Amino acid sequence: MARIGALEAGGTKMVLSVGTSQGEVLEREEIPTQGPNDCVDRMVEWFDSHSVEALGIGAFGPTGVNPSSSSYGKILETPKTAWRHFDFLSAFKPLDIPIGYDTDVNVACLGEVTYGSCKGLDTVVYLTVGTGIGAGVMVSGQLLHGMLHPEAGHILLEVQPGDEGNCVCPYHDRCFEGLAAGPSIEHRWGKKGFELADRPEVWDLESTYLAEGIATYVLCYSPQRIVLDGGVMKQTQLFPLVRKKVLEYLNGYLVTPELADIDSYIVEAGCKGDQGVLGCIELGRRALEAARA
Repeated sequence: MARIGALEAGGTKMVLSVGTSQGEVLEREEIPTQGPNDCVDRMVEWFDSHSVEALGIGAFGPTGVNPSSSSYGKILETPKTAWRHFDFLSAFKPLDIPIGYDTDVNVACLGEVTYGSCKGLDTVVYLTVGTGIGAGVMVSGQLLHGMLHPEAGHILLEVQPGDEGNCVCPYHDRCFEGLAAGPSIEHRWGKKGFELADRPEVWDLESTYLAEGIATYVLCYSPQRIVLDGGVMKQTQLFPLVRKKVLEYLNGYLVTPELADIDSYIVEAGCKGDQGVLGCIELGRRALEAARA
C-alpha cells in the first residue's frame, strides 16, 4: 500500500501528514507558518525521512494552479510578503516523486467528496468561513480552475440597511469576506464571534450575508451539496437560519429534490476536521496514479 504525503499549507500552520489511499492518516506533525526560509527545508526533510511515494500539497492562496502557466506552483500576491512569488512547488522537486498541487480550500473540497459529507457527488461547493472566506469548487468531478482559481469569498453583496461601513476588505467595500468573515464580525460588534453566541441579532445579520452569497453559488455552480465549515460556522445556530434564507433568496425559482431537502443540502463538514489532509492525500494519490499510467 502506497505511503502518500500530505501538506496542508495554511496561513497560520503547516500540517504534514502521511496516509494511505484508503484515507488512513498514519503520521502527522504541525509547524507554524513562518517565512519559506524558516520552514520549507524542514518540510522537505520531513517527507524525505518518511519515505512517501507521492505528495499532495494544498496551499494558501492566491497561488498558481494551471500546470501550463509560468505561475504554476507559485504563491502570488499574498499579504504574507515573505511568501510572495515563492516557487512553493519547485521547493519539493528534490523529493523526486509525483506531486499534486492545488489550493487549501480546493483540497478540503476534494477531501469531503472523497471521504466526507459529499461522497459520491461530483459537483460540490465547500465554503470555509473564518478569518477569511474561501470556496473550493468541484464541477463534474474536476476541481475548478481557470485563469486562476475561484476567489468566491470576494463576490459583491448587498449591504444590509444600517450596516454601512462594516466591510473590512481592503479591496472592496461590500464583498462577502469583508462583510461576513470573522474580522468583520469583531469590527461590527466589538467582540469575537464566540463571545457573541447569545446575541441573536449578530447571527441574524450574519446568516443573511451567508445566505446571499450561498444563493449566488447555487445559481452559478448548481452544486449537488454545499458544505459550510470554518471557525464562524462553529456557531451551529447559523445552519437553520442560512438554510431558510437561501430558500427565500431563491424565491422558488429553482425546484429540485436537493433544495426540497434543504437540511441535507447545506451541511456541516464530515471529515472531523481532516478534510484538508484527506484531500491532500487524494491529490497525491491521483498524482501517483497518473505517473504510473
